[in-house]
Amino acid sequence: MRSIKSLLVAALVFLSALPGLVSVGRASPRAALASSAPQVLSGLRRFYAQTSRADGSFSPGLDPEYRGMSDSAYSDLAPVTYAVTIHRTFGWQLPHQAQTIQFLLLRQRDNGDFFNRAGTVDPKSAEGRVYNTTQGLVALHALGLKPRFNPLPVFEEILEADYKTLPAYSTSFFPLAYLAYGQPIPPEADRRIRATMEQAPDGYLHDHIAATFHAVHYYRLLGEPVPLAGQIVARVLRDQKPDGSWLLNLPSRDRHATFDAVLTLHQLGHGRAECRHAIERAVRWVLTCRNSDGGFGHFPGSTSDADANYFHTGVLVMGGFLKPVNPLLHDPQLLSWGHLMPRASK
Repeated sequence: MRSIKSLLVAALVFLSALPGLVSVGRASPRAALASSAPQVLSGLRRFYAQTSRADGSFSPGLDPEYRGMSDSAYSDLAPVTYAVTIHRTFGWQLPHQAQTIQFLLLRQRDNGDFFNRAGTVDPKSAEGRVYNTTQGLVALHALGLKPRFNPLPVFEEILEADYKTLPAYSTSFFPLAYLAYGQPIPPEADRRIRATMEQAPDGYLHDHIAATFHAVHYYRLLGEPVPLAGQIVARVLRDQKPDGSWLLNLPSRDRHATFDAVLTLHQLGHGRAECRHAIERAVRWVLTCRNSDGGFGHFPGSTSDADANYFHTGVLVMGGFLKPVNPLLHDPQLLSWGHLMPRASK
């Protein structure tokens, strides 16, 4: 159970966001779309030029004292991987690409683990090992590289028992990591992960879009139909707020909710008009999260953050506001959390 102190902190964060959230509800589509695609792209490049470090890593934000939010606070591998993802999405060269490659290669132990040096997650925990190793593999694969050591024993070990203790949003990490290393997830590993993905009658897992999104991502990575897809789409559409977001709970719980919902509609909506309209509204909301420094906050008025940059950029790409490089890089479906994944067929 969460402590009283942590609940009070979360409540204060939510209350501090209310002025911005209220203003978004009144924002007109014209105001939300004031940022053009070239302005957004140049702003992102400016943000990354300023947060790039000489060792190839990236800071969570512009302020040297800023420790990040969500993934960028969780592990210092997240800002690097998301920077690689965005640069590869648009065909940009990383500011210090050779150093970024070395940074990633040297963040792997000889047992296969990738590890964080900064961040809130314990790199020796099952959660930290799965998270860091998946992020490291995704970043290196996007750069066309293999890790120094075989990482699969990390997942094999965790799949013996510890996978049952992982957060509900960890499911699609496993096939993503295996595929990024060039192998399909083994049948027994697949069976064990699927057994944890119990859906409610409305298709949702754990009554939350994050766990549901990762289940959708899981099945799409395997190229299989998503169970109860129609029911999932119906609830996602029903849950969208008037401002275009899916920020239904405290920000600490729903920071990625809009991305998760948009990818779900993008993959399962099959071009339906109501899904296209919902994604268009989400694009308008995302643009209200853009700051004058070129970065994105998780919600309007929030500090620009490396984590928010990826998830909001992903929405803008899936919504057609930003165009990725043409032709796409190899294995675009393996670039982070699926913003370039080909749509599912009916």
